[in-house]
Amino acid sequence: MLQQIPIWWRWFYWASPNSWTLYGLVTSQLGDENAEVEVPGAENMVVKELLKENFGYDYNFLPVVVVVHIGWVLLFLFVFAYSIKFLNFQKR
Repeated sequence: MLQQIPIWWRWFYWASPNSWTLYGLVTSQLGDENAEVEVPGAENMVVKELLKENFGYDYNFLPVVVVVHIGWVLLFLFVFAYSIKFLNFQKR
């Protein structure tokens, strides 16, 4: 899937919190599943192989996803704290 994104937009895919959230949710719920699925027009595949080959989602990458989510939370926390301290638009 990542190969279909133009090269100049791939940075945005990795910088977007939405893509990390989707990666984490799908991988944590289905990434270690060994059930077989029927893929139309192809042979049957195991769910974890389907996720890895078609979407690039690897179950072993989950610790990195957790660290990135914690990083996003801390970034937004510090931006909020800085903004609330220095940006005051109230008129008295």
